[in-house]
Amino acid sequence: MGRGPRAILALGLLFLRLAQANFAPHFFDNGVGSTNGNMALFSLPEDTPVGSHVYTLNGTDPEGNPVSYHISFDPSARSVFSVDPNFGTITLVEELDREREDEIEATISISDGLNLDILAGSSIAKVHAVDRDTGSGGSVTYFLQNPHSTKFAMDRHSGVLRLQPGATLDYEKARTHFVTVVAKDGGGRLRGADVVFSATATVTVNVEDVQDMAPVFVGTPYYGYVYEDTLPGSEVLTVVAMDGDQGKPNRILYSLMNGSDGAFEINETSGAIYVMQSPAQLRRDVYELHVQVTEVSSAGTPAAQAMVPVTIRIVDLNNHPPTFYGESGPQNRFELSMYEHPPQGEILRGLKITVNDSDQGANAKFNLRLVGPGGIFRVVPQTVLNEAQVTIIVENSAAIDFEKFKVLTFKLLAIEVNTPEKFSSTADVVIQLLDTNDNVPKFTSHYYVARIPENAPGGSNVVAVTAVDPDTGPWGEVKYSIYGSGADYFLIHSSSGMIYTQPWASLDAEATTRYNFYVKAEDMEGKYSLAEVFVTLLDVNDHYPQFGKRVQEKTMVLGTPVKIEATDQDAEEPNNLVDYSITHAEPANVFDIDAHTGEIRLKNSIRSLDALHNITPNGDRTWSLEVQAKDRGSPSFSTTALLRIDIVDTEMQSRSPMAAFLMQTKDNPMKAVGVLAGIMAIIVAITVLISTASFWRNKKSNKVLPVRRVLRKRPSPAPRTVRIKWLKFGRTKAADKFVLREDRPNENCNNNSLGSTPPPTAPAPPPPPSMGPAHWTVPTVSGSLAPRQPPRSPKPKAVGSPVQSALVSELRQKFEKKNVHNKAYF
Repeated sequence: MGRGPRAILALGLLFLRLAQANFAPHFFDNGVGSTNGNMALFSLPEDTPVGSHVYTLNGTDPEGNPVSYHISFDPSARSVFSVDPNFGTITLVEELDREREDEIEATISISDGLNLDILAGSSIAKVHAVDRDTGSGGSVTYFLQNPHSTKFAMDRHSGVLRLQPGATLDYEKARTHFVTVVAKDGGGRLRGADVVFSATATVTVNVEDVQDMAPVFVGTPYYGYVYEDTLPGSEVLTVVAMDGDQGKPNRILYSLMNGSDGAFEINETSGAIYVMQSPAQLRRDVYELHVQVTEVSSAGTPAAQAMVPVTIRIVDLNNHPPTFYGESGPQNRFELSMYEHPPQGEILRGLKITVNDSDQGANAKFNLRLVGPGGIFRVVPQTVLNEAQVTIIVENSAAIDFEKFKVLTFKLLAIEVNTPEKFSSTADVVIQLLDTNDNVPKFTSHYYVARIPENAPGGSNVVAVTAVDPDTGPWGEVKYSIYGSGADYFLIHSSSGMIYTQPWASLDAEATTRYNFYVKAEDMEGKYSLAEVFVTLLDVNDHYPQFGKRVQEKTMVLGTPVKIEATDQDAEEPNNLVDYSITHAEPANVFDIDAHTGEIRLKNSIRSLDALHNITPNGDRTWSLEVQAKDRGSPSFSTTALLRIDIVDTEMQSRSPMAAFLMQTKDNPMKAVGVLAGIMAIIVAITVLISTASFWRNKKSNKVLPVRRVLRKRPSPAPRTVRIKWLKFGRTKAADKFVLREDRPNENCNNNSLGSTPPPTAPAPPPPPSMGPAHWTVPTVSGSLAPRQPPRSPKPKAVGSPVQSALVSELRQKFEKKNVHNKAYF
């Protein structure tokens, strides 16, 4: 326990930067004014010559391992010093100018050469607290003040700080961690009370970057000029490169690879390129050099490399002020659009600016700087000889705020350095800030309805759709497109949203009356919304009414109407409604027509065939009418058809089946021929089947029986009732030249037949009028035809009814009329 009125707990902190389980090396702190150590509070006169040895870094490693020294600068600042990694010798490599820069920030580091990645569970640092009490009051334990919000863990007895299992350190996310350590003694009594003393200390853990990036050139492309009065050994231009790993950059060395032909050399540490010959000795007008930059690791071995082309032109002497150039020539205004809050250190790549001073030597050296709101951007390079590509880099991302500034305006100033005239020039840099895209285009309606006439020509406007995107700039631009099964006949203007028909589209309301499809509004990032479009075709009266046939034949039963029908292919009323009228009839007072249905009736005054015959003295029962079908469209279209009507009496039609059949087929005689031919073909087929079956049955019986021939006397032919007089083929009555010669019955009987059933015969048609006892005209397409002999008996009496005779006569007339166009059917 302590001897005084209070016990004092002193906490000493040992800060180490180690990799894996080793303790980190550290610098010696030799105080202000020392020329070796950790370079703390080091000062230097501004007139110190370049190349002077100004300081020596000095440190040690607890394990006695060799150490190496490093120095780095902010990418935006000049690399004023260089360090020998083995001896720690710091050399001035850039001129000092206190008026321009009175303070230099540099990061120095010491390493024992181990990998800087820290593994989980590795020892990071060790703290040690001293308690001068004895006994339990002098025992010290350690723990972290916030153990749950840190990546580290503390050994309570040894004071070793470690990385927690599963935790990793990331230089890009956090370069420094602050850990608060609490040390407590074992406690004891002081003045009769139990007392525990504690002390705290903060451990700063710096995360070191790992070398994984190649070096990067700044201010490319590089152009240099040699003038006629340039002296050998003069600087032409300087290339600048830096290590891509800014946490702990390696030393950079420059070298010329090819293209110089001994005319140029480069300073391996500064990147300055010098001409080594007089302009008169240079044999080319343009030299294309290749400069290679190589990183040197802490161990002194070459690491990553990069290469850049450098163009050097040999020009005459001129005196001009610095001039800014764009892609198309001299330019004094440069504009750029960019999104707010770009990443820190981002280059404004949209600005293609080149600055050039065509003078020679010192007259071509000038400085660049930005004039305007400070601290937002910086320009590289700041000093130019002859010509350089101007690079503007983001320095303060938070200040580039769309809500604060819609437009940022700067002046880029180029002013000569070493000339009495101090020629200068300026260029305006205007940066339009863009908002971020966080809205979806919205249509003004969920669906659009349009109506267009079906005869609209290709390319006709249909409907305009509109979608609004609240975002600004390019984010608010909306592109329209359509898709869906109904979109084939339509196009949409991608910007205006106007929907119009395809140039080749021929719309037809009769085929499709309505189309529906979807329209899509999409912004440049693919955010979109949909609406549905309905397009209805308005019918136009563009079709004539059409009859099935231009010439029609119908049979009217007295008292029953016949109907004629025309169709109009238009899609809508009244264009497809048809009215009927009789435009011509002879005589004109026989028929009436229903204008809406097309039904044709005899006038009410005509109730019998006799009344009809009184109107038509020739007694013909066939009338021809010209019927007109006219639609109700505007303008109206009409067409006509010729209708031939045969009129029969109801009583006449119902007297016999044959009469009904003939009435049904008299408009088409070939139909009757086809029916009779079909009946005969069926009879022949049945006969063949029965004969074939009998043959195979007899063959299977394996019996050979004698053939008996039975001769029977042929009886005299009785009057036939199953034959009718056939239709005559033409006006010349060619059918009278031929009669059917009936084959004699087969009197040979197969005696193997055991009671076979005779083949069936076709049903007999109704009895026709008698044609005589010896000769018949047979209505069939099979049989033998022979010239007709003169009749040998008087003309027979008609045994059929008058209705049958009339129908046969009328059917024959129809057949003869058709035979005019077709001379023969067999």
